[in-house]
Amino acid sequence: MNRDAWDQEAATFDDEPDHGLASPEVRSAWRDLLLSVLPTAPARVADLGCGTGTLARLLVDEGYAVDGVDFSPEMVARARTKVPEARFVTADAVTPPLDAGQYYAVLCRHVLWAMEDPAAALARWFDLLKPGGAAVLVEGRWSTDVGLTAAQTEQLLLTVSTEVQVIPLSRPDYWGKDITDERYLAKAYRV
Repeated sequence: MNRDAWDQEAATFDDEPDHGLASPEVRSAWRDLLLSVLPTAPARVADLGCGTGTLARLLVDEGYAVDGVDFSPEMVARARTKVPEARFVTADAVTPPLDAGQYYAVLCRHVLWAMEDPAAALARWFDLLKPGGAAVLVEGRWSTDVGLTAAQTEQLLLTVSTEVQVIPLSRPDYWGKDITDERYLAKAYRV
């Protein structure tokens, strides 16, 4: 999808249970998951492909410092309203205009699969990390036959890291519904 399409999606983007996290059960599931894989607050996190800022809101509420990047001006405008405590930039997540070596974590949800050159994007994202920092990617291979399998993402991450952890995310409380496709979180460290 192009920038105009994402701008049009912004008005209803948060309607999906896993996008808006309006359900206490779904929000709690994402909170617990992210707190289990991210460094402790007040770590600085780059939220790439931040959309309307829902994950940024969750993280700021837990004491994290968050810088969000999205190429949709409308998504970024909504994120700024939702999370005035965070910093948001309208830019392409492939080459985020953020300072190298300044982040304890790079968080991306459903972004890597959409990259024209995912390996190049990962290399840039790893440059943002402090030594020992972690890339935390939520991805999937959806029933629409798009996306990346966990094995594909693991192989991509092994080009920039020596250790990758993959956590299946099949529980309905993450998505607000039962799912049949492959969804997962992949985590890798900058050495």
